[in-house]
Formats: sequence, structure tokens, C-alpha cells
Amino acid sequence: MQLEILLPFHIYASESGVRRVVAQTHAGSFGLLPHRLDCVAALTPGILVYENAAHEEIYVAVDQGVLVKTGTQVRVSVRRALAGKDLGLLRTAVEQEFLVLDAQEKDLRQVMVRLEAGFVQRMAKLEHGA
Repeated sequence: MQLEILLPFHIYASESGVRRVVAQTHAGSFGLLPHRLDCVAALTPGILVYENAAHEEIYVAVDQGVLVKTGTQVRVSVRRALAGKDLGLLRTAVEQEFLVLDAQEKDLRQVMVRLEAGFVQRMAKLEHGA
């Protein structure tokens, strides 16, 4: 199979000769083999596992997204991804990178809420003053 992992602004990984893929959904994990019927699945944050042509298992921590299998093409589109061969190191990297990004996004949302509230207050003052 040909596996592509797509992020919003670039292709994170593209690998041919993939023997199997295991992904996480809301209903649990499921596996894809080359002759499986075409499908679409909503992915939950978790570990995507695939076996390459050299029979190595590659682990990819992914954020929520979508998996589409058509023929021998498997495309995974997610917000964030981080690959590794050691689950322990991958977990540490995910905690450092994903959790920091989540905290930054939360801070950004709080700033946006304050800006919007200030804008609404100014508009209300203009309406009442006019």
C-alpha cells in the first residue's frame, strides 16, 4: 500500500510498500491490509501503527483527523503528527510537543476572547453615545 500522512501545510510522510496499518477511531482500533475494501474513518488522537516493506513497525502519534483508503492508497489527514520507533520516547515527545501546543492554543483563545469582549464593549458604547 502507499501511505501518506498529511498535515495542514505539508506532507508529513509518504511511504510505499506498507504491509498493514492500524488506526484508532471512536469505535476502537482497526487494521487495514492491502485487499481490504475502501473505507473512510474519523480518527481519534492516538497512535497509528504501520508496517513498512522491511517488516519494521513505525509508530506515529496523531491528532484527530480522517483516514481514507481507496485501492492501495491510504491517506491520513491530521492536524499534528510525530513518528518514532520507540513508544516510550514517542510518549515523552508527544507530552512535550502536543501539550505545549495545547497550552499555547488555550492562551491564544483566551486572548481572542478578551479582544472580542473589548470590541463588543466599544461597539456598545458607540451605540449608546450616538
